[in-house]
Amino acid sequence: MIRREDGAGGKYMTEFLRKRIFSRLDSRAGEISLSDMEDSADFDEKYVFTTDSYTAFPPIFRGGSIGSLAVCGTSNDLAVMGAQPAYMSLALIIQEGFDEGTFERIMDDVRHWSERIGVKVITGDTKVVEMNAGIFVNTSGIGVRNEALENNLRVLREYRDYPYRWVRDRGLKAGDAVIVTGNIAEHGLAMLLEREDLGFEVDVESDVQPVWFAVKAAMEVGGVSAMKDPTRGGVAEALNEMAEKSGVGILVEEERIPVRDDVKGVCDALGLDPLTMANEGKVVMGVEGEMAEDVLRVLRKFDESAEIIGYATDEFREVVVKTRIGTTKILPWPTIDPIPRVC
Repeated sequence: MIRREDGAGGKYMTEFLRKRIFSRLDSRAGEISLSDMEDSADFDEKYVFTTDSYTAFPPIFRGGSIGSLAVCGTSNDLAVMGAQPAYMSLALIIQEGFDEGTFERIMDDVRHWSERIGVKVITGDTKVVEMNAGIFVNTSGIGVRNEALENNLRVLREYRDYPYRWVRDRGLKAGDAVIVTGNIAEHGLAMLLEREDLGFEVDVESDVQPVWFAVKAAMEVGGVSAMKDPTRGGVAEALNEMAEKSGVGILVEEERIPVRDDVKGVCDALGLDPLTMANEGKVVMGVEGEMAEDVLRVLRKFDESAEIIGYATDEFREVVVKTRIGTTKILPWPTIDPIPRVC
């Protein structure tokens, strides 16, 4: 029996993919294979390709809509490979009787963000179904090589042998700084508060936005070795995946993790861990240690809350958090989705 946890990011989803899918399908068109579980895969040396399906409920929420998620989320999967988002498909599954005004708002967000990012929606599909579906959106995207990526790889290779043609989530090396590009947990919490009247007076909206412009600026400085957008499973998922694939450990300082006090307060009251909550406009980024402060300085022009939260290390292979009181604890892979249907 397939469980909700099998599609929620984290440990169970990884196990499900390896057992049920990669045992039957595992091909490649370039250096990245299906079983590498990267955010995108490359082909024809110049392009990366990604696809994603969005089931967010409600479809319009604080700070965005399922249309915002689809365009920004797919472009972000391309951007964290170092690729410039260029082309996109849009497929819609809509419940019969779905509100026209809500649908037009979603499509307005699709238009706004595709124009803002500079990505062209060039193909698509629409189905209307007789079921309690609401609306589901699938987007696929193609990203292209660019001068910022080439500069980043050139700078990085001045410090080490980097064998990849794209920025890979397995590119960390001991001594690399780990940066989070802004405050975390806001998308997941905004979605929860949109659904439930929990009595909290907190002004929080989804962080859904394109990361390409910040990523491009970071690569123009150079030295970015690994990237992941912390959506399902949050920062905890991204850190564990990057550490395992890179064969290193990551030491994180709890007090340096950027999270708003009011967001953390609500999470604490509800028993939620901000590190496992979905984000839709942030990047977990590995950067060559000597370049980290320069990259951080540029990232803070886009978001002042960007922070170096720790470093990769060869001393262990886990993700370890140094707490505010000086103790350490292992940050495990997430196993369940604390707030389902947020992306």
